[in-house]
Amino acid sequence: MSATQANRVMLKKLGIVAIAMFGFGFALIPFYNKLCEVSGLNKGGEQELAKNTQVDLSRTIRLELDANLNENMPWKFSSMKPIVEVHPGQLMQVDYQAVNNSDVPISGQAIPSYAPALAVQYFKKIECFCFTKQVLKPHETKIMPVLFVIDPALPKDVKTITLSYTFFNLNPNAQAVAANDKGVRG
Repeated sequence: MSATQANRVMLKKLGIVAIAMFGFGFALIPFYNKLCEVSGLNKGGEQELAKNTQVDLSRTIRLELDANLNENMPWKFSSMKPIVEVHPGQLMQVDYQAVNNSDVPISGQAIPSYAPALAVQYFKKIECFCFTKQVLKPHETKIMPVLFVIDPALPKDVKTITLSYTFFNLNPNAQAVAANDKGVRG
């Protein structure tokens, strides 16, 4: 096989690889969209809702903000304001506060829940500390916002929504190791 023929064969192979890579990249778009839809990572839809929604000033929803800790979580966790009034369609921010009461860094993840259960489909979070794990250094305090819109399509008979977060310790062994080290030294 001559150098010219070898170059042609290589060019064909590279062309096939380039086409396959383009096709694979193109196929990733629907896969990515579905992944974001399922995981809640793609917040663009909620941002569009906030921009394009009329605020319903005729209705006021009482939003009760609840904060809980898993038994293995050495933090103090609370909402900055336990009850807020919000109009459907209104872009709103509420803040939570977390304090790491331990002597070691602790990673936590917050899991939301809603009451009544049907509120989950109308409560559109644009930004939330619950989207990512939170790491607090020893004795660190952090203010964590939630930016959201309540969809005006929320049934009219729903007058109160409870948004509850429970923080779970992602590294419970770190606290136990730190406690054991203190016991050995002390």
